[in-house]
Amino acid sequence: MPYVKTRDHVDLYVKDWGSGRPVILLHGWPLSADSWDDQALALAEAGHRVIFYDRRGFGRSGQPFSGYNYDTFADDLAQVIEATGVSDATLVGFSMGGGEVARYMSRHGGKGIVKAGLISSVVAYLLKDDSNPDGVDGSVFEDQMKAPIRKDRAHFMKNFAEMFYGVGFISSPVSQEVLDQFWALAIQAGLKGTLDCIDAFGKTDFRPDLAAFKVPTLIVHGTGDKTVPIDPSARAAAQLLGSKAQLIEYAGAPHGLNVTEKDRLTQDLLSFVGS
Repeated sequence: MPYVKTRDHVDLYVKDWGSGRPVILLHGWPLSADSWDDQALALAEAGHRVIFYDRRGFGRSGQPFSGYNYDTFADDLAQVIEATGVSDATLVGFSMGGGEVARYMSRHGGKGIVKAGLISSVVAYLLKDDSNPDGVDGSVFEDQMKAPIRKDRAHFMKNFAEMFYGVGFISSPVSQEVLDQFWALAIQAGLKGTLDCIDAFGKTDFRPDLAAFKVPTLIVHGTGDKTVPIDPSARAAAQLLGSKAQLIEYAGAPHGLNVTEKDRLTQDLLSFVGS
C-alpha cells in the first residue's frame, strides 16, 4: 500500500515500517517523509509500526493546485489513519507537521490517538500580532521567504538549509551531504504547495486547537531555533496544555534537531512512546 487516495483524489505516498504499537510521523516544510528515516528506523527496530507519508504537494505525493491548508491536511491524515487501520497511536509532527497534529486533534477529535508529539513545531502561533507579540513579523513570510522562492527557489533552499541546521561561518553541525539531501528533498516539492504552505504554517493560529488535546503531549524544541522561535511555539504550547505537556528544551539546538540531535531525539521519542 504505497499510496492512499484522498477525498479530492490526491495520491499520498505512505511508508509503513515494522509492526507493534503504532507511531505516525508528520514531516516538516519543505521536505518529505524521508526526513524522518532515522527516527522511523529506530522506532521500527524497537517494535513499533511506523506510518509516515509525504504531505500533498511534497515528495512523491500528488501536487494539486489547491488544498494547502490545515483543515485539508488534517482530513488527509484522517484518511491515512483509516486506510492503514491504526489505532491507539502516537502522533508526532515536526515543524509544520505539528500544525497537522493540532488540527487533527480538534477537527477529528483525536480519533485513534493516545499520545501526541510536537517537535520543533509551529504550534501554538507564529504570526506576530497584538495577541502574539513574540511572534514572527508577517514581512518575513512574504519578503524573506515567498518573494525569493519565486525569484530563485534553488538558491533560497540552499541558504535556508544552512539556517535550518544552524550552520555558521566557521563551523557546521552537519555535513555538506546533509545539506545536499535537504536541497534535493526541497526541490522535489511542487512550487505551488511550497508557497501556499508558508501562509499555512506562518499564519494559522493553533491556540484554539490546543483546547482539544486530551492526551499526554511531548514538546521538544531547540533554544537556538532561528526558523521557528521557541517562545511563540513550544513554550506557548506547553503553557496552554498545562499538565498534559512535557516540554524538553535542547540548549542551543537549531530547528533541524532531528538531525543535529538525532540520537537524543530518538531516545526521547522511544521513551515517550514506550512509557
